[in-house]
Amino acid sequence: MTCLFCEIPPERVIASNDLAYAIRDGFPVTPLHTLVIPKRHAVDYFALTPDELLACNDLLHKIKNSILLADSSVVAFNIGMNAGEDAGQTVFHSHIHLIPRRKGDVENPRGGVRHLIPNKGFY
Repeated sequence: MTCLFCEIPPERVIASNDLAYAIRDGFPVTPLHTLVIPKRHAVDYFALTPDELLACNDLLHKIKNSILLADSSVVAFNIGMNAGEDAGQTVFHSHIHLIPRRKGDVENPRGGVRHLIPNKGFY
């Protein structure tokens, strides 16, 4: 079985380092939604080595800064990972979502990722 993230065309890569790369999400939640992906096939976050985690973190910071430079309407970010089918993971190659947020993009952002489960976001 082939892996989508093991076969990304090089022209989709917007940044990389020795152990990870970044692409824009194919189904973005917001404009400039980006994925940071380890180069080695690892099923989820918990299968990453410490060096891969550092490489991914380095790219998250670089992409965050480039998004802020490119779009002054971005004022915040969500960072998310799905680990396992019941958590919503559909591509079983670890990847980290960096989702730019803009003031007013949802009526009430309080609770952030807690909204994944209905009625748990507002507290």
